[in-house]
Amino acid sequence: MQSVETPDSGPTLHIVGGHPLSGHVKISGAKNSVLAIMAATLLCPDDCVLRNVPNLTDIQRMNQVLESLGIKIQHEGDRLTLDTRHISTSKAPYELVSKLRASFFIIGSLVARLGTARVPLPGGCAIGARPVDLHVRGLQALGAHVRIEHGIVHADVPGGRLKGGNIYLDYPSVGATETLMMAATLADGETIIENAAQEPEVADLANFCRAMGAKIRGAGTNTITISGVPYLHSVDYAIIPDRIEAGTFLVAGAITQSELTIGPVIPDHLSPVLAKLREMGSDVVAEGLNQLRIIPNCRKATDIETLPYPGFPTDMQAQFMALMTLSEGNSVITETVFENRMRHVAELVRMGADIRVKGQNAIIKGVPFLSGAPVLATDLRASAALVLAGLAANGKTIVKGLHHLDRGYDNLETKLQGIGAKLERVAALDHAEA
Repeated sequence: MQSVETPDSGPTLHIVGGHPLSGHVKISGAKNSVLAIMAATLLCPDDCVLRNVPNLTDIQRMNQVLESLGIKIQHEGDRLTLDTRHISTSKAPYELVSKLRASFFIIGSLVARLGTARVPLPGGCAIGARPVDLHVRGLQALGAHVRIEHGIVHADVPGGRLKGGNIYLDYPSVGATETLMMAATLADGETIIENAAQEPEVADLANFCRAMGAKIRGAGTNTITISGVPYLHSVDYAIIPDRIEAGTFLVAGAITQSELTIGPVIPDHLSPVLAKLREMGSDVVAEGLNQLRIIPNCRKATDIETLPYPGFPTDMQAQFMALMTLSEGNSVITETVFENRMRHVAELVRMGADIRVKGQNAIIKGVPFLSGAPVLATDLRASAALVLAGLAANGKTIVKGLHHLDRGYDNLETKLQGIGAKLERVAALDHAEA
């Protein structure tokens, strides 16, 4: 099992800023799709093949969670083969679930297939409270008896099979929508989920389940209808491109004033990001069906409010804040999704940014330049923001806390090196001696 890494013990990323970028970046499969779809493979008592799977620590941790249940997994390149014929236990181990919030999603699949599940309350990023009450109430609406004891969520179904029901989510939670959609695929009768999350990753999960024989309508809208089926069959399925990785590389072009192409992408998934990049002075043009080119002209201030999809994604807030630090004028970011997602501000200020935070608002006054500095990544997207700032800064930036970066970006430094960035990962021992 992977050892626990502290910011001081792990590797660091050394970035020499100020170099123009150019070329093409290959976008990997969507992290947030893969994790939910891996959980959904538990619904099928057969082999499932997933393609376009990114190489991330979060994927490795989900592999460990599934293997702890008895699932056999082969990982070759970007292809994952999961043999889900035999589930040896309905209880997931705390030490694994506590490291990966998305692993809690297995509760929907387990209780649907086995009629019982024991899943610890989840861990994950420290960006705010993400309670599981919506998951619990939804499972109860489908006939499960759910209780929480000693940090473990116990779900049991009298008679062994969930019953269709009507579920209204108080908030359009992606995790709750996905958990309950998975659970409902094998339920007896029809389930309607209202105020459902509309993110592309929800639609990707629904498409995967449909490819296994599930009957799901409306995924990608705020009302999803699932007609339960007796069983699901094996499938070979390709994951959609990661819209957040795509957005991050587009910002890399904008912040360094460099022309880049990225692909494959689904441009519709990036609509709010593309709109804001254009407002801030970049042209973004389609090249073929699944490629985008960014052509920066200037960097202008704008305002952003994060919202559930199809609003501006909270997962792009930190990256845009990095861009705003060098944009002409005053920008305002309002974070409405997570209450603790401004911790990168102090690190950007360390690099010379002019940012004030009041509540859930950040006021960013553009400065002429940033200066390289040692900085600490505090969460996944904050780590990307610091890398972007380092690419544009004068001098050297040293980013610590790379275990956050490795959770969500597939081979980021190699991709950046391929388009001309000057950066290298330095092992802990190397920089300890420096």
